[in-house]
Amino acid sequence: MDPTEPPEPREPPEPAVPVEPAVPVEPPARGGSRRRVLRVFVSVAVVVAVFAFALPKVAGFSDVWREIRSMSGGAAALLVVVATWNLVSYAFVLAAATPGLSTSQAVVVTESSTAVANVLPAGGAFGIGMTAAMYRSWGFDPAATGLAVVVTGVWNNLAKLVLPLLAVVLLVSQGTVTAGRVAAAAAGIGALALVVVGIALLVSNDGLARRAGAIAQRCATRFRGLIHRGQVTGWSDAASAFRVRVVGLLRGRWVRLTFFTVVSQLSLFLVLLVSLRGVGVSAARVSTTDVFAAYAFVRLLSALPITPGGVGVVELGLTGALVADGGGHAAVVAGVLVFRALTYLVPIVVGAITYVVWRRRRSWWVDVPGARPLSSG
Repeated sequence: MDPTEPPEPREPPEPAVPVEPAVPVEPPARGGSRRRVLRVFVSVAVVVAVFAFALPKVAGFSDVWREIRSMSGGAAALLVVVATWNLVSYAFVLAAATPGLSTSQAVVVTESSTAVANVLPAGGAFGIGMTAAMYRSWGFDPAATGLAVVVTGVWNNLAKLVLPLLAVVLLVSQGTVTAGRVAAAAAGIGALALVVVGIALLVSNDGLARRAGAIAQRCATRFRGLIHRGQVTGWSDAASAFRVRVVGLLRGRWVRLTFFTVVSQLSLFLVLLVSLRGVGVSAARVSTTDVFAAYAFVRLLSALPITPGGVGVVELGLTGALVADGGGHAAVVAGVLVFRALTYLVPIVVGAITYVVWRRRRSWWVDVPGARPLSSG
């Protein structure tokens, strides 16, 4: 076996399943291929529309470049510090959700999966696959991977829903809130309430968790029937067992998980704020509260998987919100592009490096996947 390849799970071979030759089987990948092509087309169209047409109408790129070059050495140094911290801050969230995962490993898996998510259409799914591969190579069982992905995903989405509510409170205190932001915050309150209630019910009620697993099992079986595959079983028991794991993890780690999730979200905001201030968007033009409000609402918008890493969508959303709040056009675009270079492009480069680290750091690997079962430590 190639020493650079991750170890394959040692599982007994599956029993042979007889296939009826008289039943024509339609290749299941055809529809998937069309969807992937459509995603790529939509992503490219959005990026071209934003960078070739929308942003140049706000400010010419020559003026934007002049604003970027005007940044002082002190501002650039501060930006490097906050951007570096932002790169590693999410690793502490992942470590909090995965007992036994070291901080170094958390950094490697965070940066590598982020790079994949930023490059590929629907990259979030591929990022989860990258996370699963790394966890498996380090000996974590599938339950640890699934638990970490689900819990961190829920906590991040809760944070994205809470941020606009906090922004509206701050804007109200300044008397600058708009009807549009109130409406968006109200929608966020409704979504947040549904999510919180749903999570609370699933975590506290074993019967409900089993029913949810049964419903998911029926849906999966029907889908598999469309592609001439067999039914799935045991999802009710799996949902019940997963609920027990979630309760065990959150009982000992919910404070740590919540703290680092908040720190990670605020770290990203700090990069945006320092980027804008560094290129000359002063607090007199756009207050820190207005910057936070723009960040919070665009952060919520970026949860929609329109483009990889929200490229194009985030730039346009932040620029529109900040220009409307009174910022100079060229300076705002310059600050937004610096912010995105540090939080979208740099993680791709860093992720490529951490991927190499994962493949070569053989001392972290174990021979038998699943050797380190999940604990609630």
